Amino acid sequence: MAQTHRAEPHRSGHVDTFAREHLPPPDQWPELRFDLPELRYPARLNCAAELLTGPPDDRPVFRTASGDDWTYGRLRDRVDRLARLLTGDLGVVPGNRVLLRGPTTPWLAACWLAVLKAGAVAVTVLAQQRPHELRAICEIARVRHALCDVRSVDDLAKAEVPGLRITTYGGDAPDDLLTRAEAGTEAGAKAGTPYPAADTAADDVALIAFTSGTTGRPKGCMHFHRDVLAIADTFSAHVLRPRPDDVFAGSPPLGFTFGLGGLVIFPMRAGASALLLEQAGPRQLLPAVAEHRVSVLFTAPTAYRAMLDELDAHDVTSLRRCVSAGENLPAATWRAWHERTGLRIINGIGATELLHIFVSAADGDIRPGTTGVPVPGWHARVQDESGVPVPDGEPGLLAVRGPVGCRYLADPRQREYVRDGWNITGDTYVRESDGYFRYVARADDMIISAGYNIAGPEVEDALLRHPDVVEAAVVGRPDAHRGQVVVAHAVLREDAERDADALRAFLRAELAPYKCPREIHFPDALPRTATGKLQRYRLLPPPDRPRGDQA
Repeated sequence: MAQTHRAEPHRSGHVDTFAREHLPPPDQWPELRFDLPELRYPARLNCAAELLTGPPDDRPVFRTASGDDWTYGRLRDRVDRLARLLTGDLGVVPGNRVLLRGPTTPWLAACWLAVLKAGAVAVTVLAQQRPHELRAICEIARVRHALCDVRSVDDLAKAEVPGLRITTYGGDAPDDLLTRAEAGTEAGAKAGTPYPAADTAADDVALIAFTSGTTGRPKGCMHFHRDVLAIADTFSAHVLRPRPDDVFAGSPPLGFTFGLGGLVIFPMRAGASALLLEQAGPRQLLPAVAEHRVSVLFTAPTAYRAMLDELDAHDVTSLRRCVSAGENLPAATWRAWHERTGLRIINGIGATELLHIFVSAADGDIRPGTTGVPVPGWHARVQDESGVPVPDGEPGLLAVRGPVGCRYLADPRQREYVRDGWNITGDTYVRESDGYFRYVARADDMIISAGYNIAGPEVEDALLRHPDVVEAAVVGRPDAHRGQVVVAHAVLREDAERDADALRAFLRAELAPYKCPREIHFPDALPRTATGKLQRYRLLPPPDRPRGDQA
C-alpha cells in the first residue's frame, strides 16, 4: 500500500524555526507519495551526511578543468572544516538561511554540503543575478549569512541587504573562508577531525530554491532533507542508473536544481564523480567531454542542437548517458543527436517546485517527440481547469504528485500550484493512449529561453524603471534554437529617442543577462481590450512580419 505524508511533523532539529513556521498550512500541501520502499526514510536524517557517507577516501568526487581534483576523503575533511567555521566563528545556528553565490566549483559544492551538514538552510543563487534580485531573495527568506566567491561579491554587496554578513572565499585575504578552513583556526579543527552532523529531521527544510513567478516576485521553494535523497532515489536510480565509475558534467549552474541534482546529488548518491566547469556552454562542453572522458551529460536542448555542428572535431565516445531538461526537446534534435552519436537523449520534465525530473524515459523506452512516462515513485495525469482528468489524446494541464511536492515560502501562489493534492506545473500536455506524455506548450506567461525561466512581467517592471518608458509589454517569440526569445515592446514618452541600444544597456544593469530582450520594438501604443486588459497575444509577429531591433 502506498504511504502518504504524515499529518504530524517530526521533531525539528532547527534552532531558528523560521522555515518551518512559514511552510504552507497543511491543507495546502500536495499529497506526498512514498510508494517505493527506498523512499521511506528514517525520522532523523541529514542529507549531507548521507551523501558524504560510503565511497572510499581515495575515490574522485569533484574534477576540475585545471586538474585540481578532489577525492571523497578531501571533500569530507573540507566540509567538516567549513561546517565548524559556520557554527563557530560565523555564528550560524541550525535553521539559519545561508546564501551561496559563485561559479560552479568544488568549493561552492563543499559550502552547500557544509551548510546542510551544520543544519542550516542553503539558498543557492545564480552568479548572474543583479542587486535588486538578490535583495528580494534575502528579504523573502530573511537571509543574514552569505558565503560568496570573491569574484561574485560585488553585486551582493551592492544589494545592501540589512544585517547580511558576507563571508568571501577564493581570495587571498587573511580572513578568507578557505584560508581559515585550510588553516583550521577553529578549536579542534585539525585535519581528519569529524564534524558531527546536525540532528535534523527528515522533514526539516534543507534548501530554499528560488524561481521567478509570472508576477516577477521570486517564489521560494522549500525542500526537506528527505527530498534531496528522493530525487536521487527516483529519477537517478531508476531512469539514469549511474555507476560508481561515471563522470558527470553539464551546463546548468548549482543555483538551478537541474544542475544541483545532476552535478552534485546524483553523482554523490551513486559514489561517482562530477566535472565542475565554471564555463559550460556548448563550446566548452565537447572539449571537456573528450579530455575528461565524461560519461553522463546534463544540458538543455539548445546546447545539444548547438553541439551538433562541432561533433566531428571531438571524441565523445566516453558518453553513455545524455539528459535533456529545462525546455521541450524537439524530436528533430533527438533524432539528429542519435544519428550522429548513437546515443539516445533522456528527455525529462522537472520543476524547481518538485526539485527535479518526474516524467522521463530511458533506453528502449524512449519515444522521440514525447517526454516519457512518470518516473518510478511519481504519478502524473492530464486534467482540465476544474481538476477533472481529460481523455487520452486531449490537451490539458499536467498534474503531478510523488515523494516531493510544492511548498512555497509564505506565498499565496501555493493555492495556484497545488490543487486537490496535485502539483499543477503550468504546462499543457497530452497523455497518449499508450501512457506516454507529450508536451504541448506552457500554460502561463512564463517565457522559457534556452532552459531559463523568465517572467515577462519582471522584464516589464525593469523597462518601466527607465525614465522614458511609459508602457511596456514582454512576450516570448518561438525560436528554433532557444525555444523562445524575449521580445520587448516599449511605448516611450512623446519626445524620447527610440534608441534600442541605450535601452538594452539600461536593462543589462537591471536584469540578469539571460532575461534581457533579444528584440525591442517601439510601438505608439499597446493593444488592449475595451476594459484596458493587455492583449499580449497580438504582440507576437507573424512569421513573415519584419522583426524589431535584435541583440
